[in-house]
This record gives sequence, structure tokens and C-alpha cells, in this order.
Amino acid sequence: MRLPSSIFPIAMKARSTYPVVLSLLCLSAGSWLAPQTVAQKSAYSQARLRAHDSNQWREIEAHLPDPATATPQSLELQADILRARRFPDDALEFYKFAMARGGNVTSMLNKMGLAELEMRNVQLARAYFKRAVKSSAKSPDAWNNLGAVEYLDHGVAAAINDYKKAIKLDKTQAVFHANLATAYFETRDFGAARREMTAALRLDSGIFDRDVGSGGVEAHVLTSQDRARFAYEMAKLYAQNGQIDQMLHLLAMASESGMDVQREMRKDPSLAQFENDPRVVVLVHNGQMMRNGHAATVTASNNNGALPKSLSE
Repeated sequence: MRLPSSIFPIAMKARSTYPVVLSLLCLSAGSWLAPQTVAQKSAYSQARLRAHDSNQWREIEAHLPDPATATPQSLELQADILRARRFPDDALEFYKFAMARGGNVTSMLNKMGLAELEMRNVQLARAYFKRAVKSSAKSPDAWNNLGAVEYLDHGVAAAINDYKKAIKLDKTQAVFHANLATAYFETRDFGAARREMTAALRLDSGIFDRDVGSGGVEAHVLTSQDRARFAYEMAKLYAQNGQIDQMLHLLAMASESGMDVQREMRKDPSLAQFENDPRVVVLVHNGQMMRNGHAATVTASNNNGALPKSLSE
């Protein structure tokens, strides 16, 4: 198992053509945008002009549907394609066209919010997602995405509330539980976080393996202490499920983040049996070396699990 570099991405997944979901359309943004946001949009306009000065854009432009006559479905699909090909400003326009032609309002607002998030326009994204939940209070994706924005903007209590609403509407989405677990970690409610992590893994065993990556938005990095605790709690879950390789990887992450994992393991029935496992001894040693600024690390010997000589003396 491999956790993303930020220890936990906000995995804003939706049921659409592409891995991440959201979007919104601002019909009269100029009337309420703050001066800073206006400046940001101006900067993005310049970026848009540069993006249009390319062979890729010229190829796309030749096949764009007519906003005045195309169906809302074809306009939405074109917007999805533009987002996937990294033309978010143009995607926003086509979501607007789709909505004007009768496309699903909540879906368009969700997707436009995602496009704004991908451009790091958190305040614009929040406005879109708020409109989305107002348009349809029973949209779990909209509540999840609003929670993601609140979390990014350090509104953890609001994020928890939004994630809970998403889960109440749809308990089957692993990403909702994973996001709620992250928010609980921020408040240091480790018991609740562990419960949501367990629910997420039960629904999707690979939920914590995937990196949202270029299409998504990473959460702010947890503190070193919280990062260590997050990894350790994940290690406990994997130990209970018999997934030893994943357990060891996460124990290594906890150790590298400063936790005395062997001391913690002594207190935990699911991990105590591994306290003196050669692989654990090695990862603890490596964690100490990395924290002390030493590049050299060691690996456990494959010779009947014996420790490297430098650790066994």
C-alpha cells in the first residue's frame, strides 16, 4: 500500500466520465467577486490565452459543438473532455452552455466547482458547491465536495458536518468515509477516524492506495505528529486484516514521522506480536536514521529473517 505524499488526499470522486467530480457555473460572478479573486481570474485569462496558442487547442477548436444548437448532453461531454485535456476555463464555459440549454443544474454546478478547485480557486468552488446543495439537498456528491472545500480552507467542523450529510444520503461510497476520517484526524478524534477508515476499507480495499494526482486537489498536510498517528492507525487496521506488507509500510511511515512505534505496539494487541519482528526493528532503525539526516538505510535480511549484522550486535 502507498499513501499519497500529502498523507491523505481529499478524494473528491463522483460518478462521471472522469476520476474526480464537481463543477459549477457562475452566471453573475462579477457582482460578488472580491478584488483578489478578480485578479486571480485575470491571471487565469492570461494563462488561457497562452494555452490557446497551441496545436492541441487548434485541433480541439475545430470540433467544438455549437453552443446555440447542440444538446446539453453533448455540451457537457465536451466540457468533460476540455477538463480532462487541461483547458479548465473553456470547460467552465461549456458547462455554462450545457446548463443554459437545459442540462442538470446540480451536476453542472458540481462539475464547475471541481474545475475551479483544480485551478485552486477555493472560494469560487465553495460558492458553486453551496449552490449545488441548495439546488439539490439530496445530492451526496455535492455535500462531499462542499466538505472538501471546507476542509481545504481549514473549516474542519463544517467539513465533518458536510461529510456526514453525504454519508447519510449514500453510505456505499468509500471516499465519503475516507474524507470524514481525515477530518476526524484533524480534530484528533482518533476513535471516530478509525471507525470511518474501517468503513472505507470495507467498501473499497484500495481506497487509500490511490493518489488523486493531477486531476484532484490535495488536502493541506497534516502535522508530523498527526501524520504519524494516521499511519499507525492504518497499520493497526491492516494488521487486523492480515495484510502484513501494508502494515509494515505504514509503520515505517509512522516511524519516519517521529513516532516510537515499538512503544506504541506494546500497548496494542493487534500489533504487539510484531514488536520485535526483524522487519520492524529495521524500519525503526531506518526511521531514526532518516530523522537524524542520514541517507543510509538498511533492509532486513532474507536469510531466515535474520537481522543485518549492524543491528544484531
